[in-house]
Amino acid sequence: MLQKQHTLDKKLGWSLDERDPNFIKSIMPLLGFFYHYYFRVQTSGWHHIQPDQKVLFVGSHNGGLSAPDMLMMMYDWFQRFGVEQPVYGLMHPRVWEVVPPLAQLVAKTGAIMAHPKMAYTALRSGASVLVYPGGAEDVFRPHSLRNKIYFAGRQGFIKLALRENVPIVPVISTGAHDTLIVLADIYKNVHRLHELGMPWLLNIDPVVFPIYLGWPWGLAIGPLPNIPFPVTIHTQVCPPIVFERYGREAASDRAYVDQCYNIVVSKMQFELDQLVEKSQSEE
Repeated sequence: MLQKQHTLDKKLGWSLDERDPNFIKSIMPLLGFFYHYYFRVQTSGWHHIQPDQKVLFVGSHNGGLSAPDMLMMMYDWFQRFGVEQPVYGLMHPRVWEVVPPLAQLVAKTGAIMAHPKMAYTALRSGASVLVYPGGAEDVFRPHSLRNKIYFAGRQGFIKLALRENVPIVPVISTGAHDTLIVLADIYKNVHRLHELGMPWLLNIDPVVFPIYLGWPWGLAIGPLPNIPFPVTIHTQVCPPIVFERYGREAASDRAYVDQCYNIVVSKMQFELDQLVEKSQSEE
């Protein structure tokens, strides 16, 4: 059993040591180009964070597999606090499995496996952690829901914050979901075909199967990578959310976890509504 666990820890995404400050420093000019000239990012709220403060960043995912708002948030962190100050981002297991070369690159920037063990390890090391609970369902939600906080009911991040006694800091954005136009998610329909014998591409069962308009495909079907449109992105770091109770008992209280989850979603939705209104008034 110990030998099996040791082998698991050696796999990509299962170690904090894969983060490489020198690599991050080398890509800062490229990220800076996208930040300042391609997406023309406008950001606010970073005064809520101190570099030595351990928090759980909770974000709403946007813009397909390119997720430009996430990259711009990471650039903001590196620019403000330096590449040596660690922050780790939880990345879905399928990304590690399907695109190993990409996984190797993002691991150097601080991406780790989206698994409770790694989340706890990162926080206990003294670092902050970034999580997008909605995952693929969020990042490919239809364009009509672009201004909605959608976590697909996932509450693991609440239990993580309660167990580790860390505040939740919401990070939101508007504009990033316009970097591609998601028309619909036809996963349920396609899954029926799979049940009838149609194989999945690459033999991998996705959790979404979107139809979207985007570069370079025009009309794309399936969770394909895309080149984001050069749309202005507004990002915001919101005030920390601190709950009344923490600890294992609190994390095991289903009603209390539901309550905390609803608090986070409602506060993030309020902040997003304000940000959308502000960005529209500036256009």
